[in-house]
Amino acid sequence: MSAPIATPWLSSQPDQDPRSGTGKRLRWGVIATGGIARSVSQDLALLSDAEPYAVSSRSQGTAEKFATDYGFTKAYGDHDGVPGYQRLLADESVEVVYVATPHAQHHEIVLAALNAGKHVLCEKAFTINAREASELAAIARERKLFLMEAVWSRFLPGMQRAFEIAASGELGDVHWVTADLGFPAPYSPTSRLWARQDGGGALLDISVYPLLWAVGTLGFPQTVSATGCINDDGVDAQNALTLGYSHGAQAQLTSSLLAHGPRTATVAGSLGYLQSVGSINNPRELVIGIGREGLRSETFDVVGIGYTYELREVTRCIQQGLTESPVMPLEDSIKTMRLFDGVRGQLGVSYPNDAH
Repeated sequence: MSAPIATPWLSSQPDQDPRSGTGKRLRWGVIATGGIARSVSQDLALLSDAEPYAVSSRSQGTAEKFATDYGFTKAYGDHDGVPGYQRLLADESVEVVYVATPHAQHHEIVLAALNAGKHVLCEKAFTINAREASELAAIARERKLFLMEAVWSRFLPGMQRAFEIAASGELGDVHWVTADLGFPAPYSPTSRLWARQDGGGALLDISVYPLLWAVGTLGFPQTVSATGCINDDGVDAQNALTLGYSHGAQAQLTSSLLAHGPRTATVAGSLGYLQSVGSINNPRELVIGIGREGLRSETFDVVGIGYTYELREVTRCIQQGLTESPVMPLEDSIKTMRLFDGVRGQLGVSYPNDAH
């Protein structure tokens, strides 16, 4: 049976330098000061129409050092029982916030940001579960505020090109996809990667990247079968997902916090295939094989670390009065969380947020 090609999530401005301004300068607030916040702030400074304005942390000293290191004007730590992020949200000059806290805190902080009238970019995983995701989406729509999950890979040139090739028909009907991402993460019960109370585990932290290759080329699946390795804390150290589609296509996806893997993705069709070179969350090269002989490669440069592309999308959408990104709509984040809820049910993984 012929496999339908999924509608790709293609950028409306694929060739534009993400550093180039698209409208009114926006003042940004960054909530949390961990590694991902540092990387995103480094790229934020490259956008000509983005102002790194405020940062928050539990510690005033940490917030001040971050502000100095990354060029922010204001620094907010906890003070007199008021959390630093709430102090940041009370600053009327902040227009849009980037939430970089552990997963389990996303719902609480994004909800507070929306209630404070701020536009929001929230790090993946969007929330702990689909119930939280649906609630945030409903509130953002009600308040006519922009909200997007920060799945940065979705906007990268290499990923955008992979979606474009798969949708073009050049590979024929796409019948199977494989993708893996893994690295040995040192175990610590307090690390956000492992802490159950933070939403730790491979599924919520890294499975979005293999899933992106399947959903971006085949769409969301009709069936999901999951196996995994669950540690003594009740979080998944490794998982393997098999996605099934009504037209017979399949995807096999592996995520691991235990082992190194090749970090490759393959999209296989009736006329040919494409394969990523370099990590699947930031592909710098695609190899495309048509038939048995037609082999070529395409390479991609990335501006900054690569977060510039999602930051440009957020900035452009807010400037244009959009409340959702057409490239990363809220419904896709909700569907992803539903899929992950189903996987966790099969694996036997639950989080404290699930009981709320």
